Amino acid sequence: MGIHSHNFYIKGLEISLPIHLVQFSLPLHEFGLPEGCKNTDAVPSRNLFWNFFGAVAKLQQPVERLLETLKPNPSCILGDKYLAWTAYTAKKFAIPRHLFDGTSCFILLRNHNILESKLLDRISGLEEPFLVPGLRDEIELTPSQLPGHLNAASQGFRSLYQEIEESEKGAFGVVVNTFEELESEYVKEYRKVGGAKVWSIGPVSLSKSTDLDKAQRGNTASLDENNLGQIATLQLVELGLGLEASNRPFIWVIRNKTEEWEKWLEEDGFEERTKGRGLLIHGWASQVLILSRPAVGAILMHCGWNSMLEGICTGIPMISWPLFAEQFYNEKLIVQVLKISESVGAKAVIPLGEQGKSEMLVKRGEFKEVVDKVMAKEGKEAEVKRERARELAILANKATEGGGSSYLNMKLLIEDIRSYKTSNVHLG
Repeated sequence: MGIHSHNFYIKGLEISLPIHLVQFSLPLHEFGLPEGCKNTDAVPSRNLFWNFFGAVAKLQQPVERLLETLKPNPSCILGDKYLAWTAYTAKKFAIPRHLFDGTSCFILLRNHNILESKLLDRISGLEEPFLVPGLRDEIELTPSQLPGHLNAASQGFRSLYQEIEESEKGAFGVVVNTFEELESEYVKEYRKVGGAKVWSIGPVSLSKSTDLDKAQRGNTASLDENNLGQIATLQLVELGLGLEASNRPFIWVIRNKTEEWEKWLEEDGFEERTKGRGLLIHGWASQVLILSRPAVGAILMHCGWNSMLEGICTGIPMISWPLFAEQFYNEKLIVQVLKISESVGAKAVIPLGEQGKSEMLVKRGEFKEVVDKVMAKEGKEAEVKRERARELAILANKATEGGGSSYLNMKLLIEDIRSYKTSNVHLG
């Protein structure tokens, strides 16, 4: 554990305070994880997610030992929703707690409505389509596209989410990495049904303003958001051949180099054939920095929320290829509601260990078709997507500037936390 002091300044909020950063060490080796696994993005395999959550749960005791030394008590605990133990720590030390949710109000409302309606109890098959109740937009899903805690094919996640849902009770509010203008109706509706205050303070990626900041954003390989590398070699081959057939320039970031993948690259000659218009990056690359370049015309992504926000902030249309978690939710938002993306046509969440099943593959022709559609220079549909993407980028940047919606929400959140000192706060 180490303690470091820095000056903390929130742009435009006239707050300049000393901040002490306390670093704790995760017991990675105890859970069979390599060094450097600071978050789920850095976990080398989805099969090791449970190990990572186990290691993170071990932080409760050192954090509580630290809190015992702090006088006075902190004004608030802001804990990621996956750190369920922070609920018990907050109650133990009588400290108000806010949750941080890294998704969106669109997702939070959909999960809430699906659970409250109990409609999944009336659906017999994984491929039976249903409309999510209580939404302004008609959003149709199948049970096979739902995230782990709602998906019968992902039983292991249910116990984790039951613990998370229990820990959410008694929270004073939810801090969400979104901005009001992106999903205003869903922010308003979730404020009504969520049972706690909702603060939309994003997009947080806009806090990085210089090229150096952007280049260092994340600085470790991303599993499902910033590159396309944790999938079966056969699927990577289909994607590569689809990109080649599109005959368009591309940058392709691939996280992990397996022997099977390297063998295909060497024997097939893909890199040589696409030399001059295709660039393969093996490992990590800054998505924010790449997307900020005006030559980039679109991004193909798995619909992780952070990646989607980064794409929205740079004002470019998207190609959506969801694989798991809430990614099918996010695809519905950018394809149907925001209308800035085209789908490659993925049908269902890929459960752990089933990445290589041939029936789950997206074929090369489907990749080529959607790339051609999004990148078309002529045609009203493609131009509408580009214009809408540019408009959202402007709104995202305004939200974080002085007087913007996220700026004001951050200011109100700070004032709300300050008020706990002078109000009669009851912790359940």
